[in-house]
Amino acid sequence: MEDWKKEKNILWFDQVSNDDVALVGGKNASLGEMYTQLVPEGINVPNGFIVTSYAYRVFIGATKLGSIIEKELTGFNGKDVRMLQKKGKVIRSAFLKEKLPTGLIKDIEQAYRNLSDSYSVKNVDVAVRSSATAEDLPGASFAGEHETFLNVSGESEVIVAIRLAMASLFTDRAISYRIDKGFNHFDIALSVGVQKMVRSDKASSGVMFTIDTETGFRDVVEIDSSWGLGEMIVQGKVTPDHFMVFKPTMKDGFSPIIQKKLGAKKIKMVYQSNKKDPVKETNTTEKERQRFSISDEEVLTLSKWAVRIEEHYSNRVGHPMPMDIEWAKDGLSGELFIVQARPETVQAERKGYEMHEYTLLEKGEVVVEGIAVGRKIATGKARILLSTSELHTFKEGEILVTKITDPDWEPIMKKASAIVTEKGGRTSHAAIVSRELGIPAIVGAAGVIAKIKTGQELTIDGSSGSVGRAYNGKLKWEEKIHNLEKIPEIKTPLALNVGSPEGAFVYSRLPHKGVGLAREEFIIASHIGIHPLALINYDKLKEGTLKNKIKKITQGYDDKKEFYVSRLARGIAQISAAFWPHKVIVRFSDFKTNEYRSLLGGDLYEPEEENPMLGWRGASRYTHPNFKEAFRLECEAIKRVRERFGLKNTQTMIPFCRTPDEGRNVLRLMKEYQLPQGQDDLKVYMMCEIPVNVIRADEFLDIFDGFSIGSNDLAQTTLGMDRDSSIVADISNENDIAVKKLVQDAIEACKRRGKYIGFCGQAPSDYPEFLRFLIKNNIDAVSLNPDSIIPMTFEVEKAEKERE
Repeated sequence: MEDWKKEKNILWFDQVSNDDVALVGGKNASLGEMYTQLVPEGINVPNGFIVTSYAYRVFIGATKLGSIIEKELTGFNGKDVRMLQKKGKVIRSAFLKEKLPTGLIKDIEQAYRNLSDSYSVKNVDVAVRSSATAEDLPGASFAGEHETFLNVSGESEVIVAIRLAMASLFTDRAISYRIDKGFNHFDIALSVGVQKMVRSDKASSGVMFTIDTETGFRDVVEIDSSWGLGEMIVQGKVTPDHFMVFKPTMKDGFSPIIQKKLGAKKIKMVYQSNKKDPVKETNTTEKERQRFSISDEEVLTLSKWAVRIEEHYSNRVGHPMPMDIEWAKDGLSGELFIVQARPETVQAERKGYEMHEYTLLEKGEVVVEGIAVGRKIATGKARILLSTSELHTFKEGEILVTKITDPDWEPIMKKASAIVTEKGGRTSHAAIVSRELGIPAIVGAAGVIAKIKTGQELTIDGSSGSVGRAYNGKLKWEEKIHNLEKIPEIKTPLALNVGSPEGAFVYSRLPHKGVGLAREEFIIASHIGIHPLALINYDKLKEGTLKNKIKKITQGYDDKKEFYVSRLARGIAQISAAFWPHKVIVRFSDFKTNEYRSLLGGDLYEPEEENPMLGWRGASRYTHPNFKEAFRLECEAIKRVRERFGLKNTQTMIPFCRTPDEGRNVLRLMKEYQLPQGQDDLKVYMMCEIPVNVIRADEFLDIFDGFSIGSNDLAQTTLGMDRDSSIVADISNENDIAVKKLVQDAIEACKRRGKYIGFCGQAPSDYPEFLRFLIKNNIDAVSLNPDSIIPMTFEVEKAEKERE
């Protein structure tokens, strides 16, 4: 910091940088950094000025405020919530009674006039933002601790808002935070930023992170967006639209929006003319709720800005620095703006050498569902609280259940074993704080307050990372800790079997060489839930319950086929992005007729078979006149993943192919659907899971790029056993000599032809001896279930030593 700045009441954004945190606080220093360094590169940041911490300290020193603060807080431990509320109120009231120094008032008035002149208006509308200083206090994070005031206009109104912002250094949560961290209340000062408002009340706004906030996966930008001013998202009052963009291929010119979810967005915050209360909440229209609040083009623009901001800050400090950024769209000009940026601290600071995996061991009654935060499980007694006046009733270890939280709730949130809120999204206050505290949460759990009672035992399960569930009662669960530091180096590539896109980012931290089997079925069942032919024939469906259900699920998509392609493509893309640049082999859908019938509308298109396991499935389904148009949608999804999203590590696989002719017909159809084998190195592998695949191996290898052996079906069809029958289950398994002989022959055939041979069945995950058998026979790669890859890595090490 240059000496000339040290005794200035007012500084402008273009006069400060991240070197000035002690004088202008982290938030304002960051605004200055972006305004001077990134605005010239085309990133829009609204202009503004800063009331410095020097001015704050002069104000404290010239009044009785210092002695009042000392009197109220000396010796106070912060644990008595009622006393905390009382002391905070006394101090804040004192801030509003004491007069600001005359020189400071004049400086503020002149700065505000200059800002108004620069925008060619008499009284420019501004946001007044608090910005705490924390020099020499490592680990301090003041996000959300202090107040922001929106749509402030007029000199006297700006001065009032600045006084209120200064007083917010002593909100209950800020006092509690400093006590917890062991900070002296006089070591922190407050600076106030006065920034031109972006008219997002007439458009949209939101938050974005340059890291996945749940898993710490660093190759994505996450964006939440909603109509109106951004306070609704931050306060958790709306469930916003959610987007995720894959950074590496975006840099190469692709458009990889690998997640796109429509939020409810039931309310928004807009301007009103009342100067004492300049903003208000209002309901959104049905049309606003049913469409996305920003376009795909705007998603990509924001993502590119976010990546550039992250690069700038990372270069400045000399190590990767994921960022937490607030943005807004001006409804008058149509322009996008960045209004805040700060380092993300929760995931970025976590150590990578351990992976914790939580698993629910019992089934139970689901009381409510919402958005999972925290990827953990917890149990406890519920306590419903509807206002901060009830905070003193909360007991350590209870589960906090409420409509929404804001920073005033933080003194009790740290005592909770879990948090459940009726409203909010992944970037709401409750979600952010639960991550910081390391406890699970469910946000956006509609109707939860009516469905449970205080004192009720609950199990909160956020382990999926997607849907969070509150179960009635205390269910058993386990936590596994995987040490990722002590994994041996092996020669045989071990890949993963992955079904759920939600788990992909977590599993990508495991030692791996890509994905040997990504199943479409999980995505179709969980992310779509509708039979593809019901979507293709939507306009022909009779009016009634089925059509209404499909209409509700597909809100935001006028083209129902696009709903299917988009959801499937994004589910696949999330898996391919997680394991990029390693190969991800995606198996086309392998539902049996009974499983397809369970999808919405499925009973209209699926026959009832006596033995679906050996019936209409796999290759025979894709080319059949009754299904080929549905297979077209699967091809379009893969094409989108590879060509629009740029994830060319995505490869394909055909299941249950009974004859070489079937294989040729599928490849012909793929070419017709503009997904030809070989284009941009697209591989088409075949599941080797029927004895005929081995007996006629050379004919199949004339067609396909290699095999991946599926031991479940291979054992079933070799031994004549229905794998779903518990009666015959104990007769034999994949270790049977006949099954092993076919596996051995398949490996030899592929080796002889120079084609890929992998193994993606269950057997090596269950039987270490089967894994050693594969290694002994020089398999190219083995794909394992995520929970077995670490122990089986040690088995591979042993087997490789034996082979040598």
